[in-house]
Amino acid sequence: MQEKLTAQPDSWRDHIVDNGAGIGRILADMRRIAVIGIKTPESFAPAYTVPEMLQEHGFDVVPVPVYYPEVTEILGQPVHRSLKTVDPPADVVLLFRRSHDIPAHVPDILAAKPKVVWMQQGIRNDLVAEQLARAGIDVVQNRCIRTEIYMRS
Repeated sequence: MQEKLTAQPDSWRDHIVDNGAGIGRILADMRRIAVIGIKTPESFAPAYTVPEMLQEHGFDVVPVPVYYPEVTEILGQPVHRSLKTVDPPADVVLLFRRSHDIPAHVPDILAAKPKVVWMQQGIRNDLVAEQLARAGIDVVQNRCIRTEIYMRS
């Protein structure tokens, strides 16, 4: 006797967030944001100015720089070298890394189990996004978090 196969929806795809309603839900729920790839104020780069704006809007920003080994504080907050030391854990991981550099951060992200991983505008890695989504993490790609916040205020 042949078993009847039923099509199961790819529920992991529900964790790929690319619509206004999903973005709005994430923005409304986020409080603590770990920023991987944050830069220092001297850089004048979006990897500093965006987290600075987030902090000014009342979000708890946790700096996780990739460079600057001598820096111990950014935005008045202690620097973490890994998500493992972020306590309490962040509910959002904001990535300021080149798309091809993101896979190196996946083990750390999966261990931290954030609710959301947000790849800043210009950053997209579909393989990583699928891997994170399959782990139950919501993923936003190629969107500026600052723009999304300003559009809703």
